[in-house]
Amino acid sequence: MSDQPKKLKIDFVSDVSCPWCAIGLKALEQAADRVKNDVQIDLHFQPFELNADMVLEGEDVIEHLQRKYGAPEEQMRKNQQAITERGAGVGFTFNMDKRSRIYNTFDAHRLLHWLDEEGTSEQQTALKHALFSAYFTEGENPSDHAVLLRLVRELGLNEARAKAILESDEYAQDVREREAFYHQHGINSVPAVIINDRHLIQGGQPVEAFEQALRQIAQQAA
Repeated sequence: MSDQPKKLKIDFVSDVSCPWCAIGLKALEQAADRVKNDVQIDLHFQPFELNADMVLEGEDVIEHLQRKYGAPEEQMRKNQQAITERGAGVGFTFNMDKRSRIYNTFDAHRLLHWLDEEGTSEQQTALKHALFSAYFTEGENPSDHAVLLRLVRELGLNEARAKAILESDEYAQDVREREAFYHQHGINSVPAVIINDRHLIQGGQPVEAFEQALRQIAQQAA
């Protein structure tokens, strides 16, 4: 590798209500830290709704998962325990007892898109982490505008601008177009990590898998 870190563009396609996306993001970031002397990542969060037709009030998580995947409740709870353990392994706290419902995430994606357009990568990343923590750790509703605006305020972002977006249809078409783009290109599950618009890594992979991929792709691009 040269003395200058190789820059890689990463589109992290994910949903706020996807536990493996929270795990995958933490693992990717830890991998990026391991390779930071050789690789610099340009991270962008792209929208994907696991439950685009979710009703406003949300649904019970276990009932929703049973209907969606057909597995018995006992298996669902075992899966959630496994997710909790994987999260702990990368430093993310899942409080599944607090996360009793699953919600629509469209407005959260609109705010993330706002920061991709008008903010910085650091601001977008900070909001993404805040949304994951609000939902999976604190059990809050990521479709609730009061919750979204509080997170914006706590991060020191422009709350008035965020409020104006939420009270309008701004960025709605942009988010739908991006979601359609990824669906049309075969992304049907998340997280999907797309590097330099060419290389696809699917799922909440271990840190080592992301590290190896970043190094290999950076070397190929050098």
